[in-house]
Amino acid sequence: MAAAMKGQVCVVTGASRGIGRGIALQLCEAGATVYITGRHQDTLQATAQEAQARGGRCVPVVCDSSQESEVQSLFEQVDREQNGRLDVLVNNAYAGVQALMNHFGKEFWNCPASIWDDVNNVGLRGHYLCSVYGARMMVPAGRGLIVIISSAGGLKYLFNAAYGVGKAACDRMAADCALELRRHGVSYVSLWPGLVQTELLMERLKTDKTADSVLKKFQMDLSTAETTEVSGKCVVALATDPNILSLSGKVLPSCDLARRYGFRDVDGRPVQDYLSVSSALSRVSGVGWLASYLPGFLRVPKWLLTLSSGKF
Repeated sequence: MAAAMKGQVCVVTGASRGIGRGIALQLCEAGATVYITGRHQDTLQATAQEAQARGGRCVPVVCDSSQESEVQSLFEQVDREQNGRLDVLVNNAYAGVQALMNHFGKEFWNCPASIWDDVNNVGLRGHYLCSVYGARMMVPAGRGLIVIISSAGGLKYLFNAAYGVGKAACDRMAADCALELRRHGVSYVSLWPGLVQTELLMERLKTDKTADSVLKKFQMDLSTAETTEVSGKCVVALATDPNILSLSGKVLPSCDLARRYGFRDVDGRPVQDYLSVSSALSRVSGVGWLASYLPGFLRVPKWLLTLSSGKF
């Protein structure tokens, strides 16, 4: 996979740290030219240097995804420097983590109304802005892949109401944009990472009891969590799949993609299958002991996941 994406041009938003950084590292390792965005030049530059050491080329661009003028300027720069080429756009930028931590455990009416913007301005509106400008480059070329980073919070309650609404909207954005893009040869998918060992989470666990409370409440086991580069492996696999249009519009859990494309985490561990029956049972009080007796290939059917969301 070392040069699988040589010559391809990618944009990854919110790539200073966390999942975005992991995606940028893997894309560069695959030989791509990767534009990464964030709000701070110093952290962007550090990520760009690390990514470029893997191969490919990494271009840091200071850009606030909540500002349409800055988003437009980003894509104009890519258009100008790459002669109109854009193969992959990853909508990852997110600015709501601090707000989620600050108001963890509070009902929506006991949170400041501004938490909606904290969670969904960059993390939803910004994704739409980038999708608009990215699609304007991809459609004339008749090819391209847009990935939006979402989560299982779009299916069932996780953290708070604003978070769930935003993630459900991300999944719907992928489905509806994919419908309109299909005849132009452009794919759009929603990627669900599992629990991820981001730098911010690991740092917060050392100093803030709230982070530990979140993990315990939602029965999340950090020891089996993904590294940030699992999402990068997912994006590389999707970008190099000649049949990617068959997946367009779908929600794609990282554990499903690891099974589909046969990869492991960068540290050699298998990617935690959070959709297996044993994993689901391990989070149910009183019957968790059954999990160790069930084979890993037994998985929760997707139709059952949909029904369990309580939407119908």
